[in-house]
Amino acid sequence: MHLRTRLRQLALTASALAVVTATLPGAAAADSVGDRHPSDRGLSAVIRYTEYGIPHIVAKDYANLGFGTGWAQAADQICTLADGFLTVNGERSRHFGPDAAPDGSLSSAATNLSSDLYFRGVRDAGTVEALVGTPAPAGPSRDLKELMRGWAAGYNAWLRKNRVTDPACANAGWVHPVTALDVARRGFAVSVLGGQGRAVDGITAARPPATPAGPQAGATAQPAPRAGASGQLPDPDRAAEAARELFAAENATMGSNAVAFSGATTANGRGLLLGNPHYPWQGGRRFWQSQQTIPGELNVSGASLLGTTVVNIGFNDKVAWSHTVATGVPLNLHQLTLAPGDPTSYLVDGRPERMTPRQVTVPVKGGAPVTRTQWWTRYGPVVGGLGAQLPLPWTASTAYALNDPNASNLRGSDTALGFGKARSTRDIAEALRRTQGLPWVNTIAADSAGHSYFSQSQVLPRITDELAARCSTPLGRATYPSSGVAVLDGSRSDCALGSDPDAVQPGVFGPARMPVLRDTPYVENSNDSAWLTNADRPLTGYERIFGTIATQRSLRTRGGVEDVAAMATRGDLTVADLQRQQFANRAPAGDLAAADAARACGTALPDDPEACRVIGAWDRTVNTDSGGALLFDRFWRRFTASVPSAQQWTVPFSAADPVRTPNTLNTAAPGFTKALADAVAELRAAGIPLDAPLGAHQFVVRNGERIPVSGGTESLGVWNKTEPVWNPAGGGYTEVAHGTSHVQAVGWDGGRCPVARTLLSYSQSSNPMSPHHSDQTRLYAGERWVTSRFCEKDILRSPALRVVVARG
Repeated sequence: MHLRTRLRQLALTASALAVVTATLPGAAAADSVGDRHPSDRGLSAVIRYTEYGIPHIVAKDYANLGFGTGWAQAADQICTLADGFLTVNGERSRHFGPDAAPDGSLSSAATNLSSDLYFRGVRDAGTVEALVGTPAPAGPSRDLKELMRGWAAGYNAWLRKNRVTDPACANAGWVHPVTALDVARRGFAVSVLGGQGRAVDGITAARPPATPAGPQAGATAQPAPRAGASGQLPDPDRAAEAARELFAAENATMGSNAVAFSGATTANGRGLLLGNPHYPWQGGRRFWQSQQTIPGELNVSGASLLGTTVVNIGFNDKVAWSHTVATGVPLNLHQLTLAPGDPTSYLVDGRPERMTPRQVTVPVKGGAPVTRTQWWTRYGPVVGGLGAQLPLPWTASTAYALNDPNASNLRGSDTALGFGKARSTRDIAEALRRTQGLPWVNTIAADSAGHSYFSQSQVLPRITDELAARCSTPLGRATYPSSGVAVLDGSRSDCALGSDPDAVQPGVFGPARMPVLRDTPYVENSNDSAWLTNADRPLTGYERIFGTIATQRSLRTRGGVEDVAAMATRGDLTVADLQRQQFANRAPAGDLAAADAARACGTALPDDPEACRVIGAWDRTVNTDSGGALLFDRFWRRFTASVPSAQQWTVPFSAADPVRTPNTLNTAAPGFTKALADAVAELRAAGIPLDAPLGAHQFVVRNGERIPVSGGTESLGVWNKTEPVWNPAGGGYTEVAHGTSHVQAVGWDGGRCPVARTLLSYSQSSNPMSPHHSDQTRLYAGERWVTSRFCEKDILRSPALRVVVARG
């Protein structure tokens, strides 16, 4: 680049920074977080864009940093963000109709009406207002409130000053300004995703059964659910299996891998971290990259969930961290004994308590508003089920209430702020102890001094094994061991959740009870429990609600532990080793089963030697050029879905050898031959050669360009997880539902700047008109990385440098 051009860029950046420093008001002049459009008077930030549209946001204080972040997120994701604000304000039915499916990113609701009834209920009850008004540390800090206020003002300022070009919402009447409370409501929705958010349909559909005297006072005239009318209680065995399936990591739409290596394993004695979250590729749970800087206060780079004001997964010059979705169950149920003749009253120690009815009205496109009543208890809302697979019928004698401690938790972003300012893994631990804000994830971290760290610090209901043994109902005695879902006797006050003295809110575990592992050669998690965080140092002693101990691990955990343990043993690790691990694309299921399947194939398919040859020749990877990977994938999905796990292997699981067992494919299992034959027939019917390279039939299409994608499904155990959408008429897997999203490989070399490589698999913008709609997707397809620009000198050297001064 010519010197004159570089000097011009430097002068422009210096001028912009001077504007920010001179004009921004201090935090003391801030408006409070309220349900009105915040003033953007005097707010501004400097946004320096580098390659792939990654913004580096500089501001004087938290309100102005929030302003720049809201502005920059709106520029990339205005339609996705606006759609999410419709959700948390309960306005989807008004614009899209009550029966349409919501995008699913902020709750489990099956329809817009169900979603709106829940979120309007939250809004009408003033739930988020009360949380915002709670003093820290139980409530959000002043800095976080300033970030939310500024974020809303920045979003609104961008919307006022720019034309929306994304076809998804251009000229749409539902794209409008937001308030700081809207931002807080979005944070609340993320916090309760694993609790109330999982039970939205059950909360909004719960109805008391009719009594001889007619509907209960406050109830809308609705027919009673069939299960409630029949008086049937859930079958404990079926409920236990349903709960296990509901909370099983392999069935989740989010997951992750992360590993931190201590200095004992690295080439320079400093730590290393590889974070590989598996999140949806579309909708409101996408990540978005940025660097946030308040000189002298905060300097952090990484990824934020859309609509959040902070970096959720990231690094600074001293420490790096990532998260994995944890096995802790962030809810429990209380089985209510109802007062005779009154199904909206329940007994506690023999005394009746009235449920609290909450009438919620939702405006509906093209029709009259819909009003429904929700019913609340001292424990939380009455639920008619946890998903369709686990009904919880409300009968004349029994109902179920859901306890979600994260409905009192708006502290997650304060935890992230603490991480961003941390100087070591010790500071990471202190931020977790002080804020206690993470609802459903583990934390894995490494620092420049060579420390590694793992913690399952979640906000979980304080269900000890002793409490579960003493207070579980017959249903709970089945569900708690199988899934960690406790069902307690709500008629006894001595079955209430206690409190730990170090807990920031009542009814949850304190930090001293969390599984933690420090300074082992590696700490790794792939969405199993904390037990095998390090295979040489198994973690034990925690309560069942956190997860299992000495149970079979997923193939992704087994493969991940094998890989990272071998890396730690080999030693002399660098960031380049982390990059190689991310795209090794080894399929552990193939290593364990492909040879056995190929040997049995001749007997199973005697008239089809080609299929047997292809499986035998497959290289056991899911690279885009791997021939036979697609055939094995389609076979393996069928085999694992049709054959019970206990019958899939001839060598069973052993807790003494958890990484290598179970093993040896049971080719005599009923279903093996059919799974193989059906997979072969399926590919041939679709016109797909059995030995076709994976990338020819696993791809995404962006602006008409077909981009091949490597990686594999959960059941194959691939680190680089890809959960694609099968469309044989379209050529195979033609989209990715969820999988590898924001990846970071981070280390330090003794200089002032971290050594970091990143990737955002689905790119920075969901707008197909943006130049950053698919640029990183092409990088991901080519297994290439972005060299992070963290230090000023590196930002200013970017050949793509573009400076925007965002002002109100």
